[in-house]
Amino acid sequence: MKKFLKILLGISTVVLFGWVVYYLYNQSKKDPVVYETASVEISDIVKKTVATGSVIPRKEIEIKPQESGIITEIYVEAGDEVKKGELIAKVQIIPEMVQVNNAESQLNKAKIRFKNAEIEYKRKKDLYDGGVIAESEYLDEVMAYENAKEDMNAADNNLQLIKEGVTRKMGAQTNTIIKATIDGMVLDVPVEVGNSVIKSNTFNDGTTVAILADMGNMIFKGKVDETEVGKIKEGMDLELSIGAIEEQKYNAKLEFIAPKGVEENGAIQFEIKAAVNLKEGQFIRSGYSATADIVLDRRDSVYVIKEKLITFSNDSAFVDVEIADQQFEKREIETGLSDGIQIEVKEGLSKDDKIKVPKS
Repeated sequence: MKKFLKILLGISTVVLFGWVVYYLYNQSKKDPVVYETASVEISDIVKKTVATGSVIPRKEIEIKPQESGIITEIYVEAGDEVKKGELIAKVQIIPEMVQVNNAESQLNKAKIRFKNAEIEYKRKKDLYDGGVIAESEYLDEVMAYENAKEDMNAADNNLQLIKEGVTRKMGAQTNTIIKATIDGMVLDVPVEVGNSVIKSNTFNDGTTVAILADMGNMIFKGKVDETEVGKIKEGMDLELSIGAIEEQKYNAKLEFIAPKGVEENGAIQFEIKAAVNLKEGQFIRSGYSATADIVLDRRDSVYVIKEKLITFSNDSAFVDVEIADQQFEKREIETGLSDGIQIEVKEGLSKDDKIKVPKS
């Protein structure tokens, strides 16, 4: 029995030893390295920078009243299209009592002067008709009478202007009617009937009654970082992407680059403006946020490869080209424009070449 156990233990030891050797052998055995390859492609290379901003009307006008008072009528609402001269709102003037009192006092004085001048005029006319006084003396009295009459009318008109903002002679002309100053769309009407409004003066910008804009003439207004502003110039093409309008691009042309930058969050930003090319029937709401791709340079239909396939050494570029199955040779190439992902290959490769993809 003991002999049988010894034999069994010996066999078990041999088997265990063999398994350990086999395991260690397999562990030490390495699989051959197989490299993937990439092809040379024909494609377009576009180098661009990105600017963020918004799309706004080129011309946005704030309509303000010519007289202070209370809004009694509003004839438009946001979204309406208006023509120059169309009615926007009407203001009822609330005069200051001091001004009214002074104007009434001036009118009363003018009436008194006119009555006296009228009496004197009639007296001198009778004397002139009777040949008692000379013509020159009579004409002087006629002039004094006409001046007194005009002063009375002016005082009366002044009182009407203060109270109502219009005189009988003015007809349809009045400062109490607010009209559109341009053709365009009403973007906002920030007042309501009953609101008090103030006209523009030295100490106040005045109350905005409506905001008008030409929505057919839009611009992109954005910011470019100082590291990119030196690469752009007026006249460059932009491609706008508007977040609120998916799957649609808009063309624009750069027309302004600010000569002075502004610091924002520790970086210097330069303002740019570009005219948006709207096709017939296209409409963009004012204030949409947008991203502009500014094309710095481009190459069309050229040989390109992934930039990660290239090894750079001493200002030279090299790739490993497959000459046989999993056999590669290093080859120098001449590169061109890069967009950060793909790079143009000017010389050194053909369309059929396979490039080794380095192991990451």
